[in-house]
Amino acid sequence: MTRFAFLIEPPFCDRMSDGTVTGCDVELARTVLALAGAEDFQPAETEFAQLLPGLVDGRWRMTTGLFATAERRRLAAFSRPIWALPDGLLVRKGNPLRLTGYRSLARTPGSILAVVRDQIQHRSAVALGVPQDRIQVFETYASAASAILNGRAQAYASVARAHGGFIDGAGALDLEVVTIGAAEKEPAFGAFAFNLDDDAFRQAVDEALGAYLGSLQHRAMMKGYGFSDADIDLVA
Repeated sequence: MTRFAFLIEPPFCDRMSDGTVTGCDVELARTVLALAGAEDFQPAETEFAQLLPGLVDGRWRMTTGLFATAERRRLAAFSRPIWALPDGLLVRKGNPLRLTGYRSLARTPGSILAVVRDQIQHRSAVALGVPQDRIQVFETYASAASAILNGRAQAYASVARAHGGFIDGAGALDLEVVTIGAAEKEPAFGAFAFNLDDDAFRQAVDEALGAYLGSLQHRAMMKGYGFSDADIDLVA
């Protein structure tokens, strides 16, 4: 059994009304694990803060894509990159505060930023000037997005593509996405994560990724989740 940890964050991972787990990270994992000879793919839903601890204590063998920071590399090993994406702010429709990124939010008195616990956007916000006392930490995507709708926060920082997937999937017409430009923060690479002691398994997955990324099948699958050929070329 190969347990794959995921969280609800379209278009990367999601659960359909019939319980089927889907999303570009899920489909990519299913495909490359089959190519690597791993059997009995079993998705395991969790919260973001549990992804790496679950690898360490053996609750699962592989996680959905994460940004492979130096801090995280002390806890887990990572595959080759599977996507490269910019951050984005989820805001109310019309962007009433005229936010353009972290720095503009830092300059807006009284504005509150929502983040999900342990996601890299929290650190990015602080590094770019957002005071800690104007940051609210949530456990899930849904709870952070709800904070924008109910006015508890004025922006939610995550991956811009995740915000777009949420708006599309939820029909959240009262929300929009502000993509953070490369001049403020470069797009970052994400990768599957593995237990540090499971190196043979990680290498087998990397070999499968090397054969699959950039293929016609991979491009067709990713385009279904909103990725362009230019996006795919960054990792293929």
